[in-house]
Amino acid sequence: MPKIKIESKSLDYYLKLKYPITLYPEPEGGYVAEIKELPGCLTQGDTLEEVMANIEDARCLWLETAYDYGDEIPLPSTELKAVV
Repeated sequence: MPKIKIESKSLDYYLKLKYPITLYPEPEGGYVAEIKELPGCLTQGDTLEEVMANIEDARCLWLETAYDYGDEIPLPSTELKAVV
């Protein structure tokens, strides 16, 4: 039986996707940021600028690792289209 070749997208394609970020202020100060669509992709920072830079790094590392290991990379909910 012949193998079916599935066209995969490039790493650059995934890195350009925009995922929703959830921010949680910490009672003692600082913030936690999470990308719920990328399981385990979260970070913290003392300021909004720091937490946003950290979540961008975490997002890129998450995507690069998943891509390198051939794991499924979910599309952001903002990119999903209804199937009719």
